[in-house]
Amino acid sequence: MFKAYFDTLANCFKIEELRGRIWFTLGLLVICRVVALIPIPGLDGSALTLAMAAMAEKQRQADEASGGGGGMGLLQMYSLFTGGALERCAIGSLGIMPYISATIILQLMTAVVPSLSKLAREEGGRTQIIKYGRYLTVIICLGQGFVMSMGWENPSSVFRGAWTDDYGKLVAEPGMWYRIQTTLMLTTGTLLLMWLGEQITERGVGNGVSLVITIGIIARVDTAFQDTYRMFQEGQHIFMGFGLLFMALAVVASVIAVTQAQRKIPVQYAQRAVGRKVYQGSSSFLPLRVNYAGVMPIIFAQAILMFPQQILGGLGRQLAPTAEGSGFLFSLGEMLTRMSDYFVYASPSYLIIQGLVILFFAYFWVATQFNETQIADDLKKYGGYIPGVRPGVSTRDFLHHAMSRLTLAGGLFLVGVATLPAILYKSFNVPFSVGSFFGGTSVLIAVGVMLDTMRQLESHLNMRHYDGFLKKGKIRSRNG
Repeated sequence: MFKAYFDTLANCFKIEELRGRIWFTLGLLVICRVVALIPIPGLDGSALTLAMAAMAEKQRQADEASGGGGGMGLLQMYSLFTGGALERCAIGSLGIMPYISATIILQLMTAVVPSLSKLAREEGGRTQIIKYGRYLTVIICLGQGFVMSMGWENPSSVFRGAWTDDYGKLVAEPGMWYRIQTTLMLTTGTLLLMWLGEQITERGVGNGVSLVITIGIIARVDTAFQDTYRMFQEGQHIFMGFGLLFMALAVVASVIAVTQAQRKIPVQYAQRAVGRKVYQGSSSFLPLRVNYAGVMPIIFAQAILMFPQQILGGLGRQLAPTAEGSGFLFSLGEMLTRMSDYFVYASPSYLIIQGLVILFFAYFWVATQFNETQIADDLKKYGGYIPGVRPGVSTRDFLHHAMSRLTLAGGLFLVGVATLPAILYKSFNVPFSVGSFFGGTSVLIAVGVMLDTMRQLESHLNMRHYDGFLKKGKIRSRNG
């Protein structure tokens, strides 16, 4: 079996065009990693790296009610998607996520705003929407970059007083000029990653933006191995290592199965005449994916649940009484502090809320992207029908009911994958950097991107009469 895969990889490099695309993609991905390693002038990335490593260890041992878990969870999650650029204070610290956020916002607005929906259906309208996404990316980068520069300038506010002088001075010359300079550099880094991703999509192999995210996730594998080795040094049993290995293989296999799973709705086309041409009847199928929303519900849920614990906890501390006669402020501050405890990472309430939010966004994404009314009208227009279902309204209701059940199954699977790292972290003391590779967005993105890249490679191989990754050798001639 492995020989077949090596033969297929060798066939990829036999085709001149495909070989050029592969080397082009690898070269741009190397540049993406360089962007994640070059520090911003005036910032000491080693100080932040030391602080995050030390406080991540303290966080793992701290009580969940101390309030330190949420902030570090946010930083660790963002550092995962930037490939460690955040903790190095690199130019690519914002990563490609602002561009992803802008794209998601425009996709949702296209389904809601009639003018954008009309523009998307017009010739050249999709290109205009892509331009709007670039403009929105710049706006998001300027806002996030300015906030990040302020956080680096005052790290005690981010780490809630845990920052000490032992870590060193993070910003050499604080001030407004530092903020403007850092904001512009962070925006430039994200725009550079966005441009590299578009070049990979156009001239390379695979979806460029997804590959940029995936290479950042894969770059954290060495940290996960180091934390795993340290975990067993601290007394973890060897059987737990075999259990984690088996779990990793099971999660990857289940993600691949659910990602490719689909329900094939049979469609029958009747014989019809168009002008002088007569089209014979035929049968086909309508594929309905089980995980239609992909990784989007988990991204939305994690993005929303990262901030309530910080905001409520910060307001609760700000409203704490500083003098006599502040009983109302004390009651309000205490209530906000207790509310923030419900959003502490890996707590039972957090897992329940996260699961409900993921299910909500799974149905929301399907409702905005899957138009069963248009599909039913198109089938009726071209003479197609589902056996046993009347065309028109009955077909629409049938597709809606079928997609609702598939979305429930896919949403429950996403809930299980998203909560697995938190369960490992809370119940088995598995570090966040290790548990993130057993579920959540990292596994779904990495597996999905790898499958998409393999499909594109196979399409190039099949055009030259080569087999894909499931077979080896060269397809025999049709005449031979």
